[in-house]
Amino acid sequence: MAREINRWSASDVIAMFPTLVWKVQLKPELHAAMDGTLLAALDEMRRTAAPLAPGQGWQSEQMLHRRPEFAELVACVDGLAKSVTRFLRLGYDAVEITGCWANVLAPGAAHRMHSHPNNFLSGVYYVRVPPDADCINFHDPRPQAAIIRPPVVELTAENTDQVVVNVRSGTLLMFPSYLQHSVDANQGAQERVSISFNLMFSAFSENVSKPLW
Repeated sequence: MAREINRWSASDVIAMFPTLVWKVQLKPELHAAMDGTLLAALDEMRRTAAPLAPGQGWQSEQMLHRRPEFAELVACVDGLAKSVTRFLRLGYDAVEITGCWANVLAPGAAHRMHSHPNNFLSGVYYVRVPPDADCINFHDPRPQAAIIRPPVVELTAENTDQVVVNVRSGTLLMFPSYLQHSVDANQGAQERVSISFNLMFSAFSENVSKPLW
């Protein structure tokens, strides 16, 4: 076999245009008390609803951020959003929650791939996470990347079209609203409870949507 010749005097791999997901874990003493309040509020909302059968899901109305029981969670979301806008070095960083709703997945229930149009950031907070329902899938946002799919000998962050993020009770995620995501079927014995939200620039038309010419 011919010996491979090194022809490079220098080389580099330049990562461009990253898609970021921010993940934080709330302090146990904070989320334990908050989760109890959230679960009690959700139980009251579901009091007249039929119990979920295997494979079924329940979704609340989308203005939970206006309820007093959710004030502590809203403060956590606002705090993370401020950190994200600072990280991105945005010139206009006022964002506000446009929608907030609960998702309950019975054993066997899943959530198909989707994104959240007409928002800048989206996220999810995990209230109750069964051991076998502890992840969320994020999908490659580049539509052209799937045109040619050669086989690989090992999946890495550089060649995969899906990233699986593990979560647990007290995990708070935030990500660009364009990023498609999905949830595999709940393989646990308990319901999985999470709270999703969207954020958009405050006074968008006045401060952000001006033409860039």
